[in-house]
Amino acid sequence: MQVSQLTQHRIIVIGAGYAGAIAAGRLARRLRREDVAITLVNPEPDFVERVRMHQLAVGQELRPRPFAEMFAGTGVRLRLARVTAVDVDRRTVTVTATDATAGEDLTYDTLVYALGSAWNTHDVPGTAEHAHDIAGRPGALRLRERLAALGAGQPVVVVGGGLTGLEAATEIAETRPDLDVALAAHAALGDWLSPKGRHHLRRVCDRLGITVHEHTTVTAVAADHVTTAADDIPSSVTVWTTGFAVHPIAQATALKTDATGRIEVDGTMRSVSHPDVYAIGDAALVMGPNDKPLRMSCASGIPTAWQAADSIASRLTGTKPTTVPLRYFNQCISLGRKDGLIQYVTADDQARPAALTGKTAALYKELVCKGAAWGVANPTLAKPTRRRGVMQGPTPLPHPTTANAG
Repeated sequence: MQVSQLTQHRIIVIGAGYAGAIAAGRLARRLRREDVAITLVNPEPDFVERVRMHQLAVGQELRPRPFAEMFAGTGVRLRLARVTAVDVDRRTVTVTATDATAGEDLTYDTLVYALGSAWNTHDVPGTAEHAHDIAGRPGALRLRERLAALGAGQPVVVVGGGLTGLEAATEIAETRPDLDVALAAHAALGDWLSPKGRHHLRRVCDRLGITVHEHTTVTAVAADHVTTAADDIPSSVTVWTTGFAVHPIAQATALKTDATGRIEVDGTMRSVSHPDVYAIGDAALVMGPNDKPLRMSCASGIPTAWQAADSIASRLTGTKPTTVPLRYFNQCISLGRKDGLIQYVTADDQARPAALTGKTAALYKELVCKGAAWGVANPTLAKPTRRRGVMQGPTPLPHPTTANAG
């Protein structure tokens, strides 16, 4: 028989991006409030729609989504602070409030690590000093101010031909047709897309007047140009979108991580080295179909949050945890506000021949973005379920090799 324990089980979720915020809300929906104390630690009071940072950068206003409103009445406690250290042996998280200098240790029974990622400069000279990023709100706002100050005809170079780079270049070119926008891609334009997808992408770049430099590697960034193996490309503003780097805290702990600092987890999102820690989103090394690591993305992060929250709830309530195979269905790319590209993919993220393009694809992508934000903003409404009581006494923590690996 399950009975409420006298001492609440302390769950700390660090990081409130898509993955962290959804995990906190889902845990609150699955567990009885009197049995658990759920704390969500984040330095900002509002949820950031990271997939819309290119829109923020060009001057569009985004709807504010305060965490205080999102989690009102759920039992989730929001702690506005920055995580500075994690000690997985002592089970503590060191945080520093935004208005304080001294750190404070928070003790957990279960930790959900969701610190996510930031832009990756790849140590290219001049990038940190002269380039702009749109990996978060501060960077997008700095870029917004810089773009607004540009006069007609000034050059903007977006470095990186992946999803973020494509969305940034097309958004800037559509909003500011008076600027000279260029895209520097390491490989061929949209080389991972289907023939239909590549054809549409090239048509959009031509229509928007974007100069595409294919098979181009930027080796240095200066205030007024970027350097490549072939020549210098003039640039009054350089936007760097060549991938993401995970938060460095995990590698400074005893957690088992890969060479990039991502935490190795089993099929339940549980750390393979420390069973009281779960990692989700960009911070986790999650293996998908054909043993390929899931890419850092909202499409990967949200399902890992669902899996981790359900796994924790099952462990604490004494029910059998289940794992759901994580797979991809499509890649959604906005190409400005009036165009888009939905590339259908295999389970392991390889392009299928089919692709949706044009205004219909733009609407599809907008619905996906709104749906993801709605899921975060309504943590107790999405997929309602009965709250269960936590088992009495200490929760058994099996050796990682005996944990359910999915």
